[in-house]
Amino acid sequence: MTDGTMLGAIAGEAARRYGDSAAYVTPGGETLSYAELDAASDEVAAGLLARRVGAGDLVGLLLPSGPAYAVAYVAAAKIGAVSAGVNDKLSPPERRRCLEIAGATLVIASEALARSTDVGAVVDAGAVVEVEPDVPPAQTLRELRTAGRSIPALGEDPDRAVAVVFTSGTTGEPKGAVFCERQLDTISEADGQRRWGSGGRGLSSTSFAHLGYMTKLFQALRGGGTSFLMTRWSAGEALEMVARHRLTTLGGIPTQVALMLAHENFETTDISSVRLIALGGGPATASLVREARRRFGVPVVVRYTCTEAGVGVGTAVDDPPEDAEESVGRARRGVELSIRDESDRTLPAGETGEVCLASAAVMARYHRDPEATAAVLTADGAVRTGDLGYVDERGRLHLAGRSKEMYVRGGYNVFPLEVEEVLSDHPDVAHVAVAPRADAVMGEIGVAVVVVRHGAAAPSLEALRDHGRSRLAAHKLPEAIVLTEELPRTAMEKIDRRVLAEMVASPSREPA
Repeated sequence: MTDGTMLGAIAGEAARRYGDSAAYVTPGGETLSYAELDAASDEVAAGLLARRVGAGDLVGLLLPSGPAYAVAYVAAAKIGAVSAGVNDKLSPPERRRCLEIAGATLVIASEALARSTDVGAVVDAGAVVEVEPDVPPAQTLRELRTAGRSIPALGEDPDRAVAVVFTSGTTGEPKGAVFCERQLDTISEADGQRRWGSGGRGLSSTSFAHLGYMTKLFQALRGGGTSFLMTRWSAGEALEMVARHRLTTLGGIPTQVALMLAHENFETTDISSVRLIALGGGPATASLVREARRRFGVPVVVRYTCTEAGVGVGTAVDDPPEDAEESVGRARRGVELSIRDESDRTLPAGETGEVCLASAAVMARYHRDPEATAAVLTADGAVRTGDLGYVDERGRLHLAGRSKEMYVRGGYNVFPLEVEEVLSDHPDVAHVAVAPRADAVMGEIGVAVVVVRHGAAAPSLEALRDHGRSRLAAHKLPEAIVLTEELPRTAMEKIDRRVLAEMVASPSREPA
């Protein structure tokens, strides 16, 4: 590893290569260039040093996604400090809990988020710097910038921590996955072989605190592309931005692409600039992959990983089209994929067990939580993802859902994801999720929560069951239905299984 693989050095080289080219474009049309990102982060790094923040200290980032967040992250890395991003879309109690776990030396927060989060209940007032994130690039993080002070060069250290990425916490307490220079360099290799100049024009609507930004910024800076930011995602605005900015890549969760395809303006929008669609962050149904490929007229790839693994599996542009429809692909470069039972025994092809991922990109540890670290890693260093699946004879991974989402009907295991995949093909269904409900006879039964496709009639329970009979065993078919305008989602845009369970808990929620 050389200095050229460290975030600060990469930002400097990107500034030299791309200069005034826009790295980010805000919803208001203001730009932050590569040169401005490097220069501003130098001054913020000096400001952090002036506040006695140094190598190994942790900086909490309680900021909306945008130029200020990017500058703060790069600045912290330039002095060897660790950035812990807190998703601004979380509820105030959730944000406070992340800050408690972080134990930050300094928190950089917007005034609005600092007050709504009640940051003062977690850290001393002197450890909080309130900033105004929505200012012109020349004034980004002006509250922290110090001009004219040199920054000591960092020595080579592959094990230097750079980022703490919080898990979504949908099934319990959030945890902070620590990524060092070594892991982040490996992720850059997997994503783009550390190539320079490979970037395009893309849409950014997910939180910068998410794994996708915190671990992929290294390669994004090398690429030299432009990210167009959205404050709040909407299908109509996303389509308008595709046409106006001639976006080349669409990446996001499957739901977002599905909503774009269903939008009334899709057929009249100029989408000719799009060259690739990359789906991740949630399962993509076969019908969605086929429809996206057909109507956009471009390749569709899918990705699967978890926060702790850094890199996982996926499909490639030149893979057979059915791979992205039938699976989440094969292990990516340098990744070892295994399916294991409760005794940690590796299962053969075709058998369902817990998906485990091993590579040099696996997190170093959970921040300040050695017990949780030991629990999530196998003896040989693989991450237990908590997801169930199997590998077919072609090496492709098929997901069956989260281990904690599986339910038992009459002694038979049912995996919601498998059922959802089949029901989503029904012509009247836009989105569907399946959750269990307690039953006096069967123990648990499956309830289908359905969003009806625009312009279609609501499907009956029997219609759904008839649709699934040829592909699902009888015990997997839903035995109740709940209609809703939209599926509940977490701040990370995943289906909120907790809320879903509440929605299906009572038969009174079923339609008449």
